[in-house]
Amino acid sequence: MSSDAVKQAMALLGADPAAAERAARAALETAPDDRDALAVLGAALRAQGDLEAALAVLQPLAAKGGGSWIAGFELARVRLAQGRSRDALDPLRAAVNLNPGLAPAWRLLGDILMFSGDVAGAQVAYDRMLIAAIRDPRLTLAAEALAEGRVDQAEQQLRAVLAADPAAMAGVHLFGEVLARQGRLADAKTVLAQCVAQAPGFDPARQSLAAVLSASGKPGPALAQLDRLLARDPNDNRNRMMQAAALTETGDFAGAAEVTAGLLRAFPDQPRGWLIHGHGLRTLGRIDEAIAAWRRCLQLDPGASEAHWNLANLKTYRFTAEDRAAIEAELARPGLAPADAANLHFTLGKLHEDARQPAQAFDHYAQGNALERARRRHRPEDTAAVVQRSKALFTPAFFSAREGWGAPDADPIFILGMPRSGSTLVDQILASHPAIEGLRELQDIQTLADWVALQPGGAYPGPLAAMPRADAARLGGDYLDWTRINRRQGQPRFTDKAPWNVLHIGLIHLILPRARIIDVRRHPLACGWSVYKQHFAQGWDFSYDLADIGRYYADYVALMAHIDTVLPGRVHRVIYEDLVADTEGEVRRLLAYLDLPFDPACLSFFDNPRAVATPSSEQVRRPISTEALDHWRAFEPWLDPLKAALGPVLDAYPSAPA
Repeated sequence: MSSDAVKQAMALLGADPAAAERAARAALETAPDDRDALAVLGAALRAQGDLEAALAVLQPLAAKGGGSWIAGFELARVRLAQGRSRDALDPLRAAVNLNPGLAPAWRLLGDILMFSGDVAGAQVAYDRMLIAAIRDPRLTLAAEALAEGRVDQAEQQLRAVLAADPAAMAGVHLFGEVLARQGRLADAKTVLAQCVAQAPGFDPARQSLAAVLSASGKPGPALAQLDRLLARDPNDNRNRMMQAAALTETGDFAGAAEVTAGLLRAFPDQPRGWLIHGHGLRTLGRIDEAIAAWRRCLQLDPGASEAHWNLANLKTYRFTAEDRAAIEAELARPGLAPADAANLHFTLGKLHEDARQPAQAFDHYAQGNALERARRRHRPEDTAAVVQRSKALFTPAFFSAREGWGAPDADPIFILGMPRSGSTLVDQILASHPAIEGLRELQDIQTLADWVALQPGGAYPGPLAAMPRADAARLGGDYLDWTRINRRQGQPRFTDKAPWNVLHIGLIHLILPRARIIDVRRHPLACGWSVYKQHFAQGWDFSYDLADIGRYYADYVALMAHIDTVLPGRVHRVIYEDLVADTEGEVRRLLAYLDLPFDPACLSFFDNPRAVATPSSEQVRRPISTEALDHWRAFEPWLDPLKAALGPVLDAYPSAPA
């Protein structure tokens, strides 16, 4: 087949693949082994949807090696169309090895790797795609330096180019990428926003801007950029993955699940995709679908330990004998990563607990916790030090001198305390009131606390002593601005159910003096045991050792007792056992504290269809039960370290020790 005939057949591929097929077949009549003609034939068949015929042509051609990059690329596209994205990786890598400038192949490779969870590998592919797309030779070396991690060198080269040509938008985009990878997110945002303003159709820069906005904790503005990109190319998988993550950050779990479902139609063989989709479905209360997603994950990857734990973490799911044997076999596999082993130990702990075998259950929980504890650098004394500094700083005089500071809004309702204390139940009850929108465990107060910790004035919360009144108002305003993206229902009040905010009550009172604060407290042994056996998705570093849990609980009680003394009546306390025993009475007292009228919907909270992302998502969709009150008693023989660390807090419950 002549080179002219090859070019003619290839030119027909995009506009008329049937004509390209005819041209390729005609050429093959005289040259049956012509690799280029065969590659074009396979591509034409693929473009017409005849995947089996395309596979029959392309697979043997790609297997010969040293051949056409077209064959490798088209074979990968056939396998993707068949739902075999994992089988597309090798031909894609072969294609880019033969043709490093093949940007579409790098893009597909990056998409598959990103959805599979290989973020580093995906970034390499996307960087190579960026290099392949560059048409300005002045920028090639800088792009290569960026891709190879020589970020400072890339910055120097780009500054030289942009000094000579400030209008080189591809260079401005690369410079924004450099700033982002140096951690200079605010500067990156400024540069990329200017680039997009000057070149609105330059999609790579807009995509980078969306990524920087997401990394800066601004998912709403990121979604605005992604919406524009997806309006032009609804099938851009990288943008869809970024969209799903941003929707999750804004609390739009239904929207995120819809996007993830679409991605799974493109990559149905990716176990991690089914794992993530299952998380979203559980949050939405679609438990049967979540189970199906995690089972599909395990079919694709029997070693997906997190899927095993997710199933075990469902309160109603029960494993079969075959499931248990598979989990035990996986746990015995040589070279198993500690994180996977921990997941499997927690799974077996739950399995034995359900079978009323407390000794075996505790043994597995203990092994899983030990593995996780070894992976973390938790120092109980650090929490104790924060509590001591807070008690020293937050005196009646401190708050009296700052009365009226902060933002005046009364919208937020903070629900805090220990994890596994019943806070999700209280949140669900309040979110069922027509005046309250239930959000989730927001990171915004922690972000503000992290900023405070970086200011002069010693260790946190020390810098608050010198904070000007204007800063307190600004921080309160920032919190309200940041949380507004999560508020989509129009109610005047909203909940922030982040338990860790218990360490930031002083900050909350200073910047949001009219916000309400609810401390949900549960019996320390019941709460401590529940924390110990719960393998948290994000990880509470103190939760993997019974003594650490006891110390954290005792520190929390000490801090709350101090706040009760210096700000009497500021915090409303809900005792979990009282809430179970007299739900209506406790709900009425809670709503009175919030200056809200009683509403019977709060008592039928289990009918509320809202998304719930915590491990208690199933319990709060059922009526209150006394069933869980005494679960810990079966494990009491092993709880001595917890009791010792709690000290007098245990005997004084529900009050603080004298």
